[in-house]
Amino acid sequence: MSDRDQAADWVARMDSGNWSQADEAALQAWLAADPRRQGLLLQTQAAWMLPDAVHEPDVVEAHEPANDARGKWMRRGVLGGMVAASVAAFVTVRTGFSRDAEFVTRVGEIRRVPLDDGSIMTINSGSELKVSLSPRAREIQLLQGEAWFDVAKDAERPFIVASGPVRAKAVGTAFSVRKRDEGVEVLVTEGVVETWSDQDASRRLTVTAGERAVIKEWALVHYREGDNTPVDRALAWRNGMIDLNGTTLREAADEFNRYNQRQIVISDPGIAGEQFDGLFKLDDPMGFAQTLKVTLPVAIDTSDPSTIRISRSTEADSQK
Repeated sequence: MSDRDQAADWVARMDSGNWSQADEAALQAWLAADPRRQGLLLQTQAAWMLPDAVHEPDVVEAHEPANDARGKWMRRGVLGGMVAASVAAFVTVRTGFSRDAEFVTRVGEIRRVPLDDGSIMTINSGSELKVSLSPRAREIQLLQGEAWFDVAKDAERPFIVASGPVRAKAVGTAFSVRKRDEGVEVLVTEGVVETWSDQDASRRLTVTAGERAVIKEWALVHYREGDNTPVDRALAWRNGMIDLNGTTLREAADEFNRYNQRQIVISDPGIAGEQFDGLFKLDDPMGFAQTLKVTLPVAIDTSDPSTIRISRSTEADSQK
């Protein structure tokens, strides 16, 4: 079977509603065997999601008359390349997950997953989570990393994201949850989210659109931003960007290092607290470093292909 046909089979199986952990493991092994398969799978998924009505149905009989799922893909394959061209290359789109499923994203991978209840979750780089959808509840366990959830309204099935003892509950809203060393951060982009820690469930916070909260095991910290701008900046990763606004170089380096194998190293602690503004592609740490070089008195060392080392320039030292 050709890779193109295999990709069609994978997409059809994902859309069947019977996707399992074993299927996910087998898919990841298939993708790892050839780096070109990631793009092929993305194109096939994009084509699969196109409405049937815009295609010529006669193509089905000409290519795959015996298999409805494969035929459906053949109908949609006509415009697949056009759709894929409008989707960022680093984003993987998955369709039709139900019941229990686990998701792990590699460094630099962002995965968009529509759920069977109509919700959509966008999983950030280096994240791991588990999904459990039942007739009475929708539960997500965020084991590491970050994800943003656009929640379909269903008052009879509460949508709860858990990270350790921390809980964030929504009925119909949009929000992100990020597991940090110091606690769990909740950012709300739409609607209202209730959050708390199981260590003391009686203490709860209501976080509304444009606000964020950091929840530790025994403490709740609420930041009232006043508008959506800071929250939108923090979630720029959904569009493949890093939005820095008064961010220190140390924090900026940590953000870029979440998405890239080549790591930024701040060699001189004396410049780590320098603040920086700008909007950058999250997969372009070199572009960020070159911008630093013309903006701040720093030197860039790229001799090691695995790192980008930033230090204070010798000219700056001589002028002290």
